[in-house]
Amino acid sequence: MNLVDKIDRKIINELQGGFPVCESPFAEVAEQLGITEDDLIARVKKLLDEGVLSRFGPMYHAERLGGGLTLVAMKIPEHEFDRVAEQVNAFPQVAHNYQRDHELNMWFVLATEKASEIDETLELIETRTGYKVYNMPKQQEFYVGLRFNA
Repeated sequence: MNLVDKIDRKIINELQGGFPVCESPFAEVAEQLGITEDDLIARVKKLLDEGVLSRFGPMYHAERLGGGLTLVAMKIPEHEFDRVAEQVNAFPQVAHNYQRDHELNMWFVLATEKASEIDETLELIETRTGYKVYNMPKQQEFYVGLRFNA
């Protein structure tokens, strides 16, 4: 069982609000949290290794940078799922690929350098996998923050 302690919860809360752009960002955050830089780095690594955190890195708004972003779903037979997931994940534009208990059982985010590349990339995925893709572009964006009681 993965348990997070009070310091881990404080780290998660703090890092969701941004990460300093400076010479020693981990040291700066560690000082704000009252721990050492080495402890902060070790804890973030542990949270990632244990799957408590799925990723640690910047979040970009692809559209604001001139790119494209969309949510995609596919209906993949169970016996083909791993093969198709490997093919889909080989596209550098694919992130956050999840299996769902639903008729549309594969869901992923597609981010492209240019908005015009969305349709082209979806066509390539269909061609390579042999399965239809369902493009579900966002209509409105909502931010939901996760905060723990530390």
